Amino acid sequence: MLTFENIGKQFPDGTVALEGVNLHVPKGQFCVVLGPSGAGKSTLLRTVNGLVEPTNGAIAVGGVPVTRKTLPAIRPRIGMIHQQFNLVLRASVGVNVLAGALPAVSNWRALLMLFPKHLREKACGLVDEVGLQAEHLHRRASDLSGGQQQRVGIARAFILDPSVVLADEPVASLDPKISRDILALLKAESRERNATVLCSLHQIDLARHFADRIVALRNGRVAFDGLPDDFDEGVASDIYGDSISGSLIKATPRQRAVA
Repeated sequence: MLTFENIGKQFPDGTVALEGVNLHVPKGQFCVVLGPSGAGKSTLLRTVNGLVEPTNGAIAVGGVPVTRKTLPAIRPRIGMIHQQFNLVLRASVGVNVLAGALPAVSNWRALLMLFPKHLREKACGLVDEVGLQAEHLHRRASDLSGGQQQRVGIARAFILDPSVVLADEPVASLDPKISRDILALLKAESRERNATVLCSLHQIDLARHFADRIVALRNGRVAFDGLPDDFDEGVASDIYGDSISGSLIKATPRQRAVA
């Protein structure tokens, strides 16, 4: 579903964010990207939907190369979940969920925020699916807790039934209990639709618990690509350095999350 061929990214200031990244992420896989700050995780995710243009290499979504010409057709197939939720705080929950459908509506509908009936009905159903109540539809996003806001973000990401979901540090600002709830919800929603998920995380224990596969970046290169069970304390030390705590590996025994 997702293919990265020799992807490199150098920013104008000379910073090399990615170098020689080769990956294939099959349909339906929940792939977690780990690595220290500055390793290139967010940059990698943003190359998929065109927010970052690679300096070299090629990316394909479902066999279609990602280019400036193809992006308008590809973007409706890609859902995005953000670290800081990226909601319009003054707008209602319903409007925020429907905002995920903007790539698929005409310009005049987008400007007026007028959505077809089937999308409005779908937004209502998704709000229920992610664990919010019907009365939340008309509440301002600013009135919600962080966990509730990210549930809205997940509903928004799935409004067009994407084939690919990019989740960039989706639980970085949430406490451990809510983080697990959010990742379980994300995995369940993606499994139901057989969507491919590329999710960057800092938390190794969560990656080991929820991922089908872990890819770790170090200095913009792939330093590990394998099963969660194989991402042990030794691998973590290689990726993060000797200062990493072994408790990050041992705190949560590896269990396959139930979709």
